[in-house]
Amino acid sequence: MNLLGVFFKGFAMGAANVVPGVSGGTVAFITGIYERLINALKSFDLSAVKLLLRFKIRDFIDYVDFWFLATLGLGVVTSVFTLAKALDWGFTHYPEYVASLFFGLIIASIPSLAKMVRSWSASRAVFLVLGLIAAVLLAYAPTASENSHVIYLMLCGVVAMCSMIIPGVSGSFVLLLMGNYQLIMIHSVNQLREGNLEESLPVILPVGVGAVLGLITLSHLLSWLFKRHHDCAVSVIAGFVTGSLVIVWPWKRPEEVVIKGDEEKVLSYASYFPEMDGKFAIAVAIMLLGAGLMLMTEKLGSSKP
Repeated sequence: MNLLGVFFKGFAMGAANVVPGVSGGTVAFITGIYERLINALKSFDLSAVKLLLRFKIRDFIDYVDFWFLATLGLGVVTSVFTLAKALDWGFTHYPEYVASLFFGLIIASIPSLAKMVRSWSASRAVFLVLGLIAAVLLAYAPTASENSHVIYLMLCGVVAMCSMIIPGVSGSFVLLLMGNYQLIMIHSVNQLREGNLEESLPVILPVGVGAVLGLITLSHLLSWLFKRHHDCAVSVIAGFVTGSLVIVWPWKRPEEVVIKGDEEKVLSYASYFPEMDGKFAIAVAIMLLGAGLMLMTEKLGSSKP
């Protein structure tokens, strides 16, 4: 197992999950580790608990694919606390350029996603269209207001974790729709990074509990789907990823903004077609860079870890 390669894939997943509209699950899927990730997460069951209680540590490590998950998780965490901060700054100050990077990444991944369907048919095409429609509808869903109630925070954790591991659905974007992206992904994470536990833990803990519950439930469901209905599942995912281009479209202007204290929060955006100027040329160049990075990532994923 190439642990270095797994680490960098986790790093890419963490960076993707920070930007609203981009899915870490997409990165996992196109780099060839998605089904292994789902099966490893699903392995945390009663059998794993029994191995731990009997102190059969080596058997437990093998059963849950521990080193794969630990290395991947280390990459995600490293990204969130390093590169993700830079991406968040870029998304705040140069949203068109950051979105252009991920737009190029996603476009370049679509042909590879289509190749993952073992046998195309009319029914597979229908599932692809359904996935595409679902992603577009999600893009235009209304945004809720911020809510710090513990039950709602747990629900945010459940939904965000489910969306983070479904390719084409961004956990950060879902949190944005639920009104708690600023509270969870920016304010609380920054407070935790600065060691301010009184501010961060009341938010992070309920979100974490919800995320674990969502992860356990969805991993079992996805593992079953890939075993029983592989091509249909991949077709839906390919549709989701394609439809997410609407969410990641670089040229948007704030449509509804609220001011809370010293911070501005954008509740919704309106897409538009840009002028063919210097900024547009830079954005296109960044798209091409993103596409090139994706092609390199696919080569990295061609040898399964």
